[in-house]
Amino acid sequence: MNKSLIILILLCQISFAQQSSKLELIDIYDLEYISDPQISPDGSQIIYQRNFKDIMTDQNLSNLWIVNFDGTQNRPLTTGNTKDSYPRWSPDGEKIIYKSNKDGDMKLYHMWLDTGQETILSSSENLPGSVSWSPDGKTLAFSKFVPSETESIIKLPKKPEGAKWNEAPKYITDLKYRADGAGYLKSGNTQIFIQSVEGRTPQQLTFGENDHTSPVWGKDGNYLFFSANLHDEKELEPLNSELHRLDIKSGDIKTLTTRFGPDSNPEISPDGKQIAYLGFDDTFQGYNLSRLYVMNTDGGESKLISEDFDREINDLQWNKNGKGLYYYYDDKGSTKLGYITISGKTSVITDNLGGLSQGRPYNAASYSIAENGNYAYTSGIDALPADLAAGNKGRDKVLTAVNDDLLSIKSLGNVEEIWWKSSFDQKDIQGWIVTPPDFDATKKYPMILEIHGGPFASYGNVFSAEIQLMAAAGYVVFYTNPRGSSGYGEEFGNLIHHDYPNNDYDDLMSGVDTVIDKGYIDSENLFVTGGSGGGVLTAWIVGKTDRFKAAVVAKPVINWYSFVLYADNPGFFYKYWFGKKPWEDPESYLKRSPLTYVGNISTPTMLLTGEEDFRTPIAESEQLYAALKIEGVETAMVRIPGAPHGIASRPSNLMAKVAAILAWFDQYKE
Repeated sequence: MNKSLIILILLCQISFAQQSSKLELIDIYDLEYISDPQISPDGSQIIYQRNFKDIMTDQNLSNLWIVNFDGTQNRPLTTGNTKDSYPRWSPDGEKIIYKSNKDGDMKLYHMWLDTGQETILSSSENLPGSVSWSPDGKTLAFSKFVPSETESIIKLPKKPEGAKWNEAPKYITDLKYRADGAGYLKSGNTQIFIQSVEGRTPQQLTFGENDHTSPVWGKDGNYLFFSANLHDEKELEPLNSELHRLDIKSGDIKTLTTRFGPDSNPEISPDGKQIAYLGFDDTFQGYNLSRLYVMNTDGGESKLISEDFDREINDLQWNKNGKGLYYYYDDKGSTKLGYITISGKTSVITDNLGGLSQGRPYNAASYSIAENGNYAYTSGIDALPADLAAGNKGRDKVLTAVNDDLLSIKSLGNVEEIWWKSSFDQKDIQGWIVTPPDFDATKKYPMILEIHGGPFASYGNVFSAEIQLMAAAGYVVFYTNPRGSSGYGEEFGNLIHHDYPNNDYDDLMSGVDTVIDKGYIDSENLFVTGGSGGGVLTAWIVGKTDRFKAAVVAKPVINWYSFVLYADNPGFFYKYWFGKKPWEDPESYLKRSPLTYVGNISTPTMLLTGEEDFRTPIAESEQLYAALKIEGVETAMVRIPGAPHGIASRPSNLMAKVAAILAWFDQYKE
């Protein structure tokens, strides 16, 4: 045999032998997933976003792909290390618009599918938000931020020529002046525009100091319908939006809804005579279900359709005959595609939607449906990252397997669903156990309790890189949906209304006891972590019990008094999560603040937060860190540079988060 060939074979064998069969941190860069599937108007083709990562630039990237409904001719529409997104079909199915940064800055493109030719519709300076095609396919309607100048009362003398002074002070008068992921907000508002698909000059239709969002066309092409909070008290009542109708020719705006509470997501019926929309009567509950309403396009005869449906409705799409609507919803850890008739009768079209949350196992999905009833959706089946699936009347098929190249040589932890009774009031609580890939039930394993944020959110049997990496490191991972989680009805969600954290602690501890009773958990090696709302509960837990060997409190709220005044939405948090303002009822704020119980903490505790987190600002973590230091408790603080509340917005940040958690736990594991 040729000597060079022998050396090559040996090198390949060595490389194969060194490759781990378990998921590793570096594998995060090889994970892909599907999002935003858009089926063509005739149901014959699907365009979807294929998401991937670049290890050299540490970026999340995406291209657009197109595939026939039956799964044949799957091929890319765009290529390269770019961020291509938001494909939307024209009404005739011959063209699409999409967004891309392939020329450097993000722009809106118009592509003819038969030739692949395309034009640029907008530059990065004029990049639209949501975009809607007119019924004749000739015009686009969209929302776009329009900056404005804020007049400052601070007047400085003229700077001498060549002098190097600091920037002028920022003069702020808005209640909401910063936002997580966006930083300090520029002055201005989101306005509505229309633009010909053959031109690049948009026409502005709305003006003033209000945000106008997500316009959709009436069937005659003469009106746009949108949601906006145009009330004088919009800063202090941020959810009180209404539906409005905009006359494109005259610019006149007619307000169609009047009740106190949010009205949003208008969808026009196929005959153009009715509007379906989502909303609720706002009573300042912590958890509110968005209900489905239908009314005439002039605002008359509004009717609640989903009164008997005790789940959150998302993403409305009319049936072609106008007799009902499709939507998706979360139900006990599963995301389903549903259908509701105008009379309010509901049915399930298909389930196993999901797979969009790459870090933690949150329920998240998207879908679209064609006039012939064919649909496409993100599939989260078997706890894998989202693939593309398609079907009709429940006859479904998964069309892609974008992670086969990685996961065919990797062993993932098994995910098992469990239920138990809360020790507080015997409520049924749901959770999942993830065991290591080489699990042996006759052995004893350390266990991590991982708690979701929100707190009004839900976990499910879906893929989670964080959970799988913890399992690959030899831990049994237990995650749950304690009281307050979504997907179990309005009553269950509001069990923590003005009472969080409190008895959700009992739900979690009862679940830990249930898992221990299975016999394969080392009860002397228990660990706990969670992010955001899960960080709140983690800090709360170590102030209530010392049963955990170590804890990682990620992006928490530690002091409710400071949080409601310092987070990025002060007009919301105090009003919906507490009965009164902090200075009106300081005792309630202190009673529910983990910082109050810091004197009870003996558990070694790490704090982990992004330095640019404006949702649960890092000052919250700094308070607990300082308090633990003063108390002499073993502690460390991990600050993720440049990271907002969504720490995993960059692949390396996701790696850093998991690496920090495991490093902290490993040093206390016996």
